Amino acid sequence: MSALLLLLLQLSILLHPSSPSPVLAGKKSRGTDAVEQILRREQSLRAPPSVQLAAAQGVLRRLLPRHTSSFLLKVVPKGLCERFSCFRIGSVVNSSLNGPEIMIEGSTAVEVSSGLHWYLKYWCGAHISWDKTGGVQVDTIPSPGSLPRVEGQGVKVERPVPWNYYQNVVTSSYSFAWWDWKRWEKEIDWMALQGVNLPLAFNGQEAIWQKVFKDFDVGNEDLGNFFGGPAFLAWARMGNLHGWGGPLSQNWLDQQLNLQKLILPRMIELGMTPVLPAFSGNVPAIFRKIFPTANITRLSNWNTVNGDPRWCCTYLLDPSDPLFIEVGRAFIKQQIKEYGRITNIYNCDTFNENLPPTNDPKYISSLGSAVYDAMVKGDNNAIWLMQGWLFSSDAGFWKPPQMKALLHSVPIGKMIVLDLFADVKPMWKTSSQFYGVPYVWCMLHNFGGNIEMYGILDGISSGPIDAWVSQNSTMVGVGMCMEGIEHNPVVYELMPEMAFRNHIIQIEGWLKNYSFRRYGQANHQTEEAWKILYRTIYNCTDGIADHNRDFIVQFPDFSPHQQGSQVLHISKNTNSRFSFWETKSNPQEPHLWYSTKEVIEALKLFIIAGTSLSESLTYRYDLVDLTRQVLAKLSNQVYLDAINAYHQKDAGELILQIKKFTELIEDIDTLLASDDNFLLGTWLESAKKLAVNNEEKRQYEWNARTQITMWFDNTETNQSQLHDYANKFWSGLLKSYYLPRASTYFSYLLESLKKNEDFPLEKWRRNWISYSNKWQAGQELYPVKAEGDALSIAKALFAKYLS
Repeated sequence: MSALLLLLLQLSILLHPSSPSPVLAGKKSRGTDAVEQILRREQSLRAPPSVQLAAAQGVLRRLLPRHTSSFLLKVVPKGLCERFSCFRIGSVVNSSLNGPEIMIEGSTAVEVSSGLHWYLKYWCGAHISWDKTGGVQVDTIPSPGSLPRVEGQGVKVERPVPWNYYQNVVTSSYSFAWWDWKRWEKEIDWMALQGVNLPLAFNGQEAIWQKVFKDFDVGNEDLGNFFGGPAFLAWARMGNLHGWGGPLSQNWLDQQLNLQKLILPRMIELGMTPVLPAFSGNVPAIFRKIFPTANITRLSNWNTVNGDPRWCCTYLLDPSDPLFIEVGRAFIKQQIKEYGRITNIYNCDTFNENLPPTNDPKYISSLGSAVYDAMVKGDNNAIWLMQGWLFSSDAGFWKPPQMKALLHSVPIGKMIVLDLFADVKPMWKTSSQFYGVPYVWCMLHNFGGNIEMYGILDGISSGPIDAWVSQNSTMVGVGMCMEGIEHNPVVYELMPEMAFRNHIIQIEGWLKNYSFRRYGQANHQTEEAWKILYRTIYNCTDGIADHNRDFIVQFPDFSPHQQGSQVLHISKNTNSRFSFWETKSNPQEPHLWYSTKEVIEALKLFIIAGTSLSESLTYRYDLVDLTRQVLAKLSNQVYLDAINAYHQKDAGELILQIKKFTELIEDIDTLLASDDNFLLGTWLESAKKLAVNNEEKRQYEWNARTQITMWFDNTETNQSQLHDYANKFWSGLLKSYYLPRASTYFSYLLESLKKNEDFPLEKWRRNWISYSNKWQAGQELYPVKAEGDALSIAKALFAKYLS
């Protein structure tokens, strides 16, 4: 082993969690006391140690098939850990030739897998990322028989809090919509290696609902107008919309249920506790006729342009109605019948972006009690896990009396709250630790599955620790609640690690180690580049939640003469999806929180590093992503320069800036085409692959195309209120969608300047929306394999735009 590697590994020893300090050792709180009973019950539902051991060995085999005999894995449910869960890493004494060298023990298969990952990271310099963010880097792992020893008695790592939660209710649509079992198996392995032990498990629930609603005399035709399409299921489940993108075929329903019956057993085998859905009150319209005396309310418009009844204004069965408990009980019972008794924890978000009809605390308390009663009737050990998004997004309604009424409508210990937005707006600080209710500190981080380099590394390192050590803390876990995954690998390397940390990480040292692990070798340029990225892109301290509004991917929909009209356009929508627009930044410009000059210097360093790192997939991903980030921010300035030229009535300058803007789109598309992970074709083909006939293929492709573009409905002259919400920097999408949009807009802009006429806003919208709708229904094929050399392209673009 090289001296440099030894130096880095010595550095890593400083990063290992030590035993809790005397102040924190044995630390108890109302929150952790309340969940110990839950943990005991969940332990009784876990797979036997032998089954878990086989599952952990499966993770090792799929990750490192040549090293399966190098590790001795043990699942030790009792006696190993002081309080919650843990793993222990040590060298095997008197290891024989071709025998195990490293022993990893853990209280569950998740802990064993986490211990394996910890060893590979901090003793072998390996790196494990999603395939779409560069994949794994395992070249630094020595051959079997030569693994680094763990000195002394080894290292034991205890979780300071019991749970590591994973997923947002909308991740299932933004990222998982088209996954098959092969992709899910990889994801569950990733979860185990990252220590995730409380994952959301939402697949297949429409098939469960079909069976439940059949017993309430609801036919398949009525369900066709109730379920959303494959790419919009999350919002149909939440009662935001119905029918949009549907109907769902029986093939889809059966396929997803069968997939869930592969996902859940694997989670259980690994010692995870899956979180299943519960009834939130969302019912088909036919319920009003079948049950005319039931208290069913039609909800208000959620982001449709004109309240189209085909998908607007869903129906909510009031939790206080006796029928609510009947339906809720039936749903949980049907899940138990399908899957067995595998969990007691259920997610329900009755009031997610839908407000109760009154702010009377007594009424809110009765609603909460009824929601929980429906769960308990189906599972007498039920625990209600609730996203805390409503307390942030609808803070004007959820004042302390209303918030406390909902939280205390359930006995302490029977509800767990996800502090969903704690990375930017921690609610535990302003709610007296959720008034004593156990909560999970969560990082939301990403909206819409956008591709944008963004993060708050210091906040990730310190936020969970600050919450855990705070007075009267009720924190019982950390979580990742991003709307979309497969981006910003550094963020998703650090965040799950905090599940095992009892102290704040010094990020600069951690990043030096991360750079070595990610690229498989020490490189001065990338180390220096990461120092810059740490204090710029990954240091968003302005309190603004980022959602990619770069002009290329979220083109302004207003006349250049209407100062501030973009704000007015968005303010028409009272829905909290846009709460992050209410910020201190200039609403006419995309969010920019760092020095672009410094980040350009980081890109220059990355390009220089290509001399020795060009063969690394992880390096190439980061190079393409960083080059894209820099050029996207440049394009924002070019757009503003074009608008300024228009206001100055300088046609020559306007033509110059238009040419530069459209060239940037083309050049970024070429850059993205050089990496397999930035291709539109992959998304579209994965959707079509799940279809069994041409009709389904057309429907699935329309769903896939629509989600990333118009998203929701539109009229001939009004774009969807959610247009570009799920925007993507993908090759193919830029040239075929964003480029024609920009070109059309600029052609009208230039024409109005030359003719000295008002900008024809309605004409532009009509033209563009017509094109967009045709694109959504299109069937053009796009590449699924990269073309071109990323490093050469990045160098050429740097010379063209940044030298």
